[in-house]
Amino acid sequence: MSRLLEQIGAVVGPSGMLTGADAQVWATDWRKRYFGKALAVVRPANTAEVAKVVRLCAQTRTAIVPQGGNTGLCGGATPDASGAQIILSLSRMNRVRAIDTLNNTLTVEAGCVLTAVQQAAEAAGRLFPLSLAAEGTAQIGGNLSTNAGGTAVLRYGNTRELTLGLEVVLASGEIWEGLRGLRKDNTGYDMKHLFIGAEGSLGVITAAVLKLFPLPRARVTAIAALPDAQTALSLLAYAQERLGSGLTGFELFSALCLDLVLKHYPASIAPFAARYPQYVLIELSDLESEEAARNSLEGMLGGALESGLILDAAVSQSLAQFKSMWALRENVSEAQAQEGPNIKHDVTVPISRMAEFIEVTDAELARAFPGMRNVTFGHLGDGNLHYNVSPPEGVPHADFVRRTEEVNRVVHDSVARFNGSISAEHGLGQYKREEITRYKSVVEMEMMRSVKRALDPLGIMNPGKVL
Repeated sequence: MSRLLEQIGAVVGPSGMLTGADAQVWATDWRKRYFGKALAVVRPANTAEVAKVVRLCAQTRTAIVPQGGNTGLCGGATPDASGAQIILSLSRMNRVRAIDTLNNTLTVEAGCVLTAVQQAAEAAGRLFPLSLAAEGTAQIGGNLSTNAGGTAVLRYGNTRELTLGLEVVLASGEIWEGLRGLRKDNTGYDMKHLFIGAEGSLGVITAAVLKLFPLPRARVTAIAALPDAQTALSLLAYAQERLGSGLTGFELFSALCLDLVLKHYPASIAPFAARYPQYVLIELSDLESEEAARNSLEGMLGGALESGLILDAAVSQSLAQFKSMWALRENVSEAQAQEGPNIKHDVTVPISRMAEFIEVTDAELARAFPGMRNVTFGHLGDGNLHYNVSPPEGVPHADFVRRTEEVNRVVHDSVARFNGSISAEHGLGQYKREEITRYKSVVEMEMMRSVKRALDPLGIMNPGKVL
């Protein structure tokens, strides 16, 4: 291995490789759930260096774990404990290569932090709409590799829909140059879709051509109070009919979610004096003006209030209020983490059955684990629910987390009965690698393995993840 490290060091230079104790801080996942050990952290500066490193690893059958901002939630970017795998960090590859405002495309390297991608688009008078809580540290390569969703999927789609082309270093060290900014290309298999969502298990994404959109002149939010999740679905349909494509976000969160945010973020302001069972955060973006956007949103909510769909509503009147409303939703996950360890689920079911899923699964968990608390929130507009479970009051969190497999079985089996998926936007990683075999057919699993064998015959690309 010393010979391999010498060769890699010659490729990336002294600033491009970390070993020993310096490498270990990269070998733990964001949730502190997986603790690996890396032979080295390799940080190439360009695609040619990535290709040379991958070729060296292929020659020695050394496993490669691609890593972006290391903000994943399923251990997909963490090496195993053998100390024989290298972490391939794309963090130095953070250039914006091109912006084409007529074609509405942005070409960026995989190590660009998502916030920087958004800012580059905005500086050109355009919008890159992917937005998520970790956008200040998450890198676009990781977003692509997990097919990230975020808060604007309702209007713009997830990362897969936002991508026109990719540059990928294959497991052989060859470079696939697929950076075409085309909306139509009907020349056979669309290869980019193999790598989006593959979590680095088929190759290393090094750059991408991303879609841009007109920059909204205004973004306005509202929080509406509701009696239950079923009413939230009715409100979603009502809002879509009246707001059309301007409806950008529709986020559901429960009273318990808000309670946790107000507890752990004391500077937060409750939207209403009363406490309600459910809330939705609605975002409307408009190409005309803030006044037009606010009038449209207030008109829709006024009609919803008159028809009994909502119990109360508050509309943002300033940028500060806009941000504070979003913070109530975006801080839910971190507030629950501060409350103590919990069991997380990132699931999706058909939108029309979301409320039924919550009701049925809540009841099943209550029977199996009396007193448990559901911290339920998510992107109602695209059917993605973060169905997180906290222990009953007085039960040590660590004791409850030891029952993760039992809780997962109840939740995931329920998801399957509703014809859903046990991963909506977080991927499989190590966490759900074995779990997925319970829900995918033998035929589908073998199709996935066939693709893996074809593109990574030596099995060196992120082994132990996804499959």
